[in-house]
Amino acid sequence: MTILKRYGIHFLLVGAISDFLTPYILGFFYPKMNQGTMVISVFGDVDSPVREAFLVWSVVSGVFFVFAIPAVYQAFSDTSPIIASLLALAIGAYGIGDCIFTGLFSINTEQATWNLSTWIHNIGSGLGYVGFLFFPFILYVFYQKQGQREYSNRYLILSLVSFFFATMYGLARIPVINQFPLLNQIGLCQRVSFIFNYLPIVFFALNQMKHEQVRRVKN
Repeated sequence: MTILKRYGIHFLLVGAISDFLTPYILGFFYPKMNQGTMVISVFGDVDSPVREAFLVWSVVSGVFFVFAIPAVYQAFSDTSPIIASLLALAIGAYGIGDCIFTGLFSINTEQATWNLSTWIHNIGSGLGYVGFLFFPFILYVFYQKQGQREYSNRYLILSLVSFFFATMYGLARIPVINQFPLLNQIGLCQRVSFIFNYLPIVFFALNQMKHEQVRRVKN
């Protein structure tokens, strides 16, 4: 546990980078993949030529997020145990629900009905994405209460932008609406949305690593 508390933020950064790069690296080995019109979970479809790599990679990325939980909690536990718990829960929900569950419960896009694996995959992914989405908002609330305007403004902007593109991605999934320009590129909407979900995590991780380095120098 001590190792996780000390290096957990590094695991968080590695997990974010690893998960972000997954579709772009595997895309080189999936000629039929259209990054603009196909969602990322298609990499794990039964007909995908990179299915096994995607499933394993998803689990590994999720494990990195889970390993980061003790450090994320520790970063705020002394100041606000509630905020610390919410941030740890958000990271855990994404790591387990949207990464590990994706790797363990793949989907078959050709099936007309959902089977148990599809249900677990989609529910886990949905819950994980909620954690992903609320991470910057929780940080905004914390820094707002602490009177740290620079950080609160940063995470407020990131939260609003993240919600905006998440809404675009949500609209792109609605058949009646997704015929309009841009919304008919569901893959693009998802990837842009994810970029602004990863940014708060990356900023947070780098900031915590910087603070830890300053603390060690002072000691």
